[in-house]
Amino acid sequence: MIERSINGQLENWKDKADRKPLLLFGARQVGKTWVLKHFGKTHFEHCAYFSIDEEESVGEIFRRTKDPHRIVGQLSYLTDVPIKPHNTLLILDEIQECPEALGALKYFCENAPEYAVACAGSLLGLTVGHNGVSFPVGKVDHMDLRPVSFSEFLKARDSRLYEYYISIDTIEPIPQVFFDRLSEAFTSYRICGGMPEVTSAMLNGQVQLVEEKLANILKDYSLDFIKHTTPVMANKIGHVWQSLPSQLAKENRKFVYQLVRPGARAREYEDALIWLKSAGLIHQVRLCREPRLPLKAYDNLAVFKVYANDIGLLRRLAGMTPDVYMQSTDLFKEFKGALAENYILQSFLYRISDDFRYWASGNKAEIEFLLQNGTAIIPVEVKSGTSLSGKSLTQYNNTYAPPLRLRFSMQNLKRYNNLVNLPLFMADRTKELINLTTI
Repeated sequence: MIERSINGQLENWKDKADRKPLLLFGARQVGKTWVLKHFGKTHFEHCAYFSIDEEESVGEIFRRTKDPHRIVGQLSYLTDVPIKPHNTLLILDEIQECPEALGALKYFCENAPEYAVACAGSLLGLTVGHNGVSFPVGKVDHMDLRPVSFSEFLKARDSRLYEYYISIDTIEPIPQVFFDRLSEAFTSYRICGGMPEVTSAMLNGQVQLVEEKLANILKDYSLDFIKHTTPVMANKIGHVWQSLPSQLAKENRKFVYQLVRPGARAREYEDALIWLKSAGLIHQVRLCREPRLPLKAYDNLAVFKVYANDIGLLRRLAGMTPDVYMQSTDLFKEFKGALAENYILQSFLYRISDDFRYWASGNKAEIEFLLQNGTAIIPVEVKSGTSLSGKSLTQYNNTYAPPLRLRFSMQNLKRYNNLVNLPLFMADRTKELINLTTI
């Protein structure tokens, strides 16, 4: 079993004095249903689960009444599980299939706060952004569930190595025996990515099953494009999604509409990008014109990169086998770099923020990410292996003299003046390691 770090957030939500109904956001297949069911079984006396997508009678109840007490009373006839105030976690899955159920959360918040209600949906982010849905603004709590992190994977794979990993509290080289074992675990993680079913297959040593499950998830995503949009929009979404490997295989990974389809223009595909972002399948990183505070004020809205929600899916989408991590060849150089960047972004989204930028100086230099820490702006460079060639970080340092620079690579943990080199597998510990430095 993979222990998810979101459990701590769920425990805090359960114990809040002003607890509101919970909306759990996240892309399809990241484990939202499993997480809520597991939490209900381990932290409540009872767990009552309803899938609005599978049970039409559940949606009908919400369409007939907004009274939370009547809703609970009628739901009780559909389950053998008692739905009690405080003692039962009431789970409403695929809530996006019933706008009335989403609207009813307002009344649970105002008139029946004693009930613990948690909701999830595969495309909940899209529903919330739809003008036809009456969203209970200010009446719900929000959480995001992302793919399994390397830390979570490591804990399930080797708990003792994980304990060592989280104990690292100095900026100095990791002993080689631990570095090698962490590198080996990280290679396994990079092959499978963070989709729970896929990571479980990897933890069981079933690499072929990993490939099959990744392929099935990609097929499910394609079916979602068709099911939840018009044929024309589904075609555009599919083109953008399929273009991700091409977008990221370039040395300059800036999103180019011509790679979606020859002759494509921004206005034709903006809605497709918004759809994929709202569904949690992609992340945008905008170009920052100047690394000054507030960073958002210096966004170049027309220039951005697009990364996938999961490195395992991105590898499979590109048609690359697990051998990409086993072979040291220049044939995969650019795309291995893209996968490394995608991984660092995934880790940062989990641990630090959900809003990142990159910096470039014409065609001469580029810094993959800008990380804000208090009033300091930290440039972050990403290398996929042990080769550290490149002048971008040096140019940035000469121009802006940041108090701290970070470089991720597969070299050991080490500090050189204001530059800290972190092994890629230490990305989940970035925030703690920054706090060890003097900024």
